[in-house]
Amino acid sequence: MAINKSTKRNTPYIWIGSAVLLLLVFYAVRLATRTSVPVRAAEAEIGNLRNTTATNGKVEPQVNYEAHAPFPGIVKALYVHEGDKVPRGKLLLVMDDTDAQSRLATALANLRGAQASYDATSKGGTQEERLTLSSDMTTAEMNRDQAQRDLAALTKLQATGAASANEVASAKQRLQSAENSIASLNQRKSSRYDSAELAHAKATLDDAKVAYQAALTTIDQANVRAPFAGTVYSLPASPTEYVQQGDKLLQLADLTKMQVRAYFDEPEIGKLKVGLPITIAWDAQPGKIWHGHISRVPATIIGYGTRNVGEVLVAIDDADGSLLPNTNVTVTVTISNQQGILNIPREALHMEQGKPYVYRIEDDVLRRVPVTTGSINLTQVQILSGLKQGDIVSLNSTNGQPISDGMAVTVVK
Repeated sequence: MAINKSTKRNTPYIWIGSAVLLLLVFYAVRLATRTSVPVRAAEAEIGNLRNTTATNGKVEPQVNYEAHAPFPGIVKALYVHEGDKVPRGKLLLVMDDTDAQSRLATALANLRGAQASYDATSKGGTQEERLTLSSDMTTAEMNRDQAQRDLAALTKLQATGAASANEVASAKQRLQSAENSIASLNQRKSSRYDSAELAHAKATLDDAKVAYQAALTTIDQANVRAPFAGTVYSLPASPTEYVQQGDKLLQLADLTKMQVRAYFDEPEIGKLKVGLPITIAWDAQPGKIWHGHISRVPATIIGYGTRNVGEVLVAIDDADGSLLPNTNVTVTVTISNQQGILNIPREALHMEQGKPYVYRIEDDVLRRVPVTTGSINLTQVQILSGLKQGDIVSLNSTNGQPISDGMAVTVVK
C-alpha cells in the first residue's frame, strides 16, 4: 500500500516533466527544421552622398549674330562657306543695293531741303528774303531821317510865318508813316514765323534725318561683315537668290562660348541656384562629358510639350567648338555632395505611415529598427540615427518572399 501511495503522489510531477520535455523537443525540432529565407544585404558605411537630377536641354551660342535681308532683293555675292571661321570685320555677303542707293539719294535730297527750310524759318527767311528785307529797312530809315529833317525845318518856318500849319501837319504824318514802316520791318525781321511754323520745320528736319540714317543703315546692312570673330554655322542664302525683306541670310557665333538652355520640371526648380555644377552629355559623342554651371535660374514656369518647366541657362566652362548650336543634350546638375556621412542603399529603407525603418540582421534574424533619414538620392539614403557604421541591413529576398520582423534569413552574396 505504501508503494501505491508514493506512486500516486509523484504522478503529477511525472506529467509536468513529460510536458516540458515534449516542449523542449518540439522547439528544438522547429529550430532545426525552420526554413531560412535568402536575402541580399548591405553594410551601413561612411561615404559620400551625391544628389543629382537630370533633364534635357538645347545648346546655343552665348552671343549669336543673325544677318537678315534689309530689303527685298538679290544676293549678289557670298564670300564664306558654312563652317568657316572668320575674323572680326570680314566681308561675308553682299546684296544688290541699286534700289537702296536710289532711296539713299532721295533721302539725302529731302534732308537738304528740310535743312534749308528750317534755316530759313529760324533766321526769318531765305538769304534772298533777308537781303530784300535789309534793303527795305535801309530805305525806310532814310525816309524817316528825311521826314525828321523836313519836320524840323517846317516847324522853324512856321514860327516866322513862312510855313503853314497844314505843311507842318503833313510833315508829321510823313514821319509817322516812316516810323510805322520801320516798326513793321523790324517785326518781320524778328518774328516772321510763329512758334508753330518753327516747330513744324524742326519736325520735318528731324524726320528727314531719321529717313537718311535709315537709308544709310540699309546700305550698310546690304554688305554683311562679321561683328566679331567666330564660325559661320548656318548659311541659308545662296548667290543670285532672290530674298524677301527679313529673310535670314546667315548665322555666326563663337563656338567656344556656348550655353545650354535646359528645361527642368517644376518640382525641381526650388532646388536650383546659380553656380551649381552641371555635366553635359551628347549622344553624338558617347563617353564625352562637358562641364558647366547654372548661370541663370527660371523667372517663370512655361509649358514645354506636356510638361511644366523652368528654363535654366547653363554656361559651358570647357566648350571647345565640338558642341554645335541647336544640338539636344542631357544635363545633370549636382544639387548637393555630402562627404563622410553614414548611408545605406535606398532599397533597404521602408516606410509605414510616414515613418522610416530598416531590417537589421542580427544573428541571421531580421530585426525591425526605426531610423532617422537625411539626404536621399536615387541609390542612397543618409542615416542620422538608428544605425551605426558596420550594421548589416537587409535589402530584399532573392526568392520574392516578403520579409518581416523576426524572420530567419541567409545572406546571399
